[in-house]
Amino acid sequence: MINKIVLASGNKGKLKEFNQVLADLDVEVVPQSEFNVSDADETGLSFVENAILKARHAAEVTGLPALADDSGLEVDALQGAPGIYSARFSGEGATDAKNNELLLEKLEGIPSEQRSARFRCVLVFMRHANDPTPLICQGSWEGTILEQASGSNGFGYDPLFWIPELEKASAELAPEQKNQLSHRGQAVQLLKQSIKPYLK
Repeated sequence: MINKIVLASGNKGKLKEFNQVLADLDVEVVPQSEFNVSDADETGLSFVENAILKARHAAEVTGLPALADDSGLEVDALQGAPGIYSARFSGEGATDAKNNELLLEKLEGIPSEQRSARFRCVLVFMRHANDPTPLICQGSWEGTILEQASGSNGFGYDPLFWIPELEKASAELAPEQKNQLSHRGQAVQLLKQSIKPYLK
C-alpha cells in the first residue's frame, strides 16, 4: 500500500494543494527537496515528456512513487509559444514581469479576437522509476491575452490571461475560484478520481 509520494518540485503552494486534495486517501506528499533531489533536466518537447522526466528522476533518486507536473501557456498567434518554455520565456534570469513584457511585445498590433490562448497542466504519477504505465492527467483553461496587465492575485501570466465568460483576468480571481476553474485545478481533480487503483 502506497502511503508516501514524492513531489518532483520544491514549490510549497503545490505541495499544500496536493496534500489537501489527497488527504482523504491517507497519502502524504513530501517535496523532493527533503531528499536533496536536484531538478531534472527538462529536455522533453512537450508538457507530458517533461512531467515524466521530472517524476522518473524523483522516483529514481528517492525510491518512492513520484508525482510531477508541467504546465504553461499556449498562445495561438505565436504557434503555441511560450508553451513548455513558459517559465523561462524571456531567457536567462527570467522573471514573471520579464516574461509578461516579452509576451505583450510579441503580440503587439494583434487584435483581441486573434489573441486566443490556454493554460495547460499535465500531472504524471509514477509508482517507480521504471513504471511502464504512468498515470497522466491533463487540464486546460481557455482564455485570451490582454493588452495590459490586470489584477494582483496569482503569479506568472495570470495578470494577462482574460477569461471571457467571467469578464475577469485570472489575477483578479479569488484563489478558491481560480483553483476550481484552472488547468491545474482540473488536472488535480482528475488525479484524485484516477489515482486510487495506483495506490494499492
